[in-house]
Amino acid sequence: MMIRAQVSLTEEEYRVAKDEAQRLGIPLAELLRRSLRAMLPVEADKPWMRYAGMVESGDPHSSQRIDELVYGHKD
Repeated sequence: MMIRAQVSLTEEEYRVAKDEAQRLGIPLAELLRRSLRAMLPVEADKPWMRYAGMVESGDPHSSQRIDELVYGHKD
């Protein structure tokens, strides 16, 4: 479930955010969600949740290396 929220930005913040979203090929709303997610505390037993829905390695086999991508090592 998504909750709609209104956010006020300066013209400069909006322009820079729109440019970055375009560079990444994602909507502005997704850029803002990712940015917020990066700032929020993460449950210690679920560090992978910080990256849920946003890991884009460009490697089509990244799902086979998820521990390495998330934790920096493979167990």
